[in-house]
Amino acid sequence: MQHSFFDVWNVEEANSAIISTKQKKSKKVNNVQNSGIKPVKQEKAIEQDALFHDLQENTSKIIPPKKQLLKWIGNKQRFASEIIAYFPRNFNTYFEPFLGSGAVWGKLSPQKPFLSDTFAPLMEIWQTLQANPELLKQWYAERYEIMSQGEKVVGYEKIKAAYNAKPNGADLLFLCRSCYGGVVRFRQSDGYMSTPCGIHKPMPPINFAARVDQWKVLTGTTTFGNLDYTKAMDMAREGDLIYCDPPYSFSQSILYGAQSFSLSDLFTMIKRCKERGVFVALSIDGTKKSGNLLCDITIPDGLFEQEILVNCGRSMLKRFQMNGQTMEQEVVADRLLLTF
Repeated sequence: MQHSFFDVWNVEEANSAIISTKQKKSKKVNNVQNSGIKPVKQEKAIEQDALFHDLQENTSKIIPPKKQLLKWIGNKQRFASEIIAYFPRNFNTYFEPFLGSGAVWGKLSPQKPFLSDTFAPLMEIWQTLQANPELLKQWYAERYEIMSQGEKVVGYEKIKAAYNAKPNGADLLFLCRSCYGGVVRFRQSDGYMSTPCGIHKPMPPINFAARVDQWKVLTGTTTFGNLDYTKAMDMAREGDLIYCDPPYSFSQSILYGAQSFSLSDLFTMIKRCKERGVFVALSIDGTKKSGNLLCDITIPDGLFEQEILVNCGRSMLKRFQMNGQTMEQEVVADRLLLTF
């Protein structure tokens, strides 16, 4: 007997986590605990990673990296398995037009991915990983040495000044791993990076080199592109899968202010993709303040077939903004919206 992907996962949990957009019209969601939405348990997802890769017909047999290469706000590393659990079993090319840290791509390890972002320094990092991983290791080691030679903050500010004078992947690579809270912020007017030095000690070069080797394996059949999300999404055809993880309007405007982005324009692109038979999954604002605030985002009627709340734990951005204060009331959940 052939089983579908949802036959293998805990069907009761998966079904309880799904709310159709039609049902949502008649049900006001006030908080996660009382909404009737029960996300698939993260532990279950992690335990079944190997099983998932056996079932997905167009994923590679590469073991996904367990840890992130880049620190990036909105990174989905800890709950990528939960997101992937809702992807269709069969799809052709995988697109991720807001690549960021690439956590979902890394966990899925699809056979034919097209990964892109409009942020040139970020894509320079990913393209260098694919073309010359030893150079990527060298970039990191050289800047680690600059920070280690004297006062840590002085070294960090020197690297940050070099980046702001001429934005580039080499400096951004080290800054994202050494800045405060891993929260890379850009000034809206000119793209100036403003995040101060982190209190932690950056990862030693030998450890970073090991992560480069782990992530390099994923890039063999990958195509990377530095282009606007609209152009990337226009490339998708029937049977392809697009995962969108755009800047969140309620929490990340200070992080991506240097890049123009319109949620309504994205919805228009998703509609066009759906009409072509493309599968689209979208992560977007869900709840804040431990579920007591539902982020009010207008979602076009009929665009999405399913909505899931994915528990993201403590807010990375809030941890930065609150400067050590208690985080008990800052648990957040993302919406995962599916056109299929």
